[in-house]
Amino acid sequence: MTKKTTNFILTIVLAAILALFLPWWSVMVAAFLSAVFIPLKKASVFFIPFLAILAYWIVYCFVLSSANDFTLAKKISELLKVGGNPYLLILITGIIGGLAAGIASIFGKQVAGFAKKE
Repeated sequence: MTKKTTNFILTIVLAAILALFLPWWSVMVAAFLSAVFIPLKKASVFFIPFLAILAYWIVYCFVLSSANDFTLAKKISELLKVGGNPYLLILITGIIGGLAAGIASIFGKQVAGFAKKE
């Protein structure tokens, strides 16, 4: 497997495990750790964890919401003024999680680079 695929899978696995014990920001810890242990280059540092957590949160939110026929998601999407569309809310949730993971991954790459220099 390539580094990108390994980083993608490791990020999802760590996020799923850490989500059992930590709150929503566990995806940032997962992306940080995957960037430290499997460093990527250039824009891949941001986009691979971004896509991993985007996919993870979209699937996870869809599974949780479909269990109750998207009742809570519909109500929250009305409160956030996204037209009462639960699917749009799930997409927005995934993008926010992906951005958090991408930024944490960049930080992880910088920390790993700093640790190598010293």
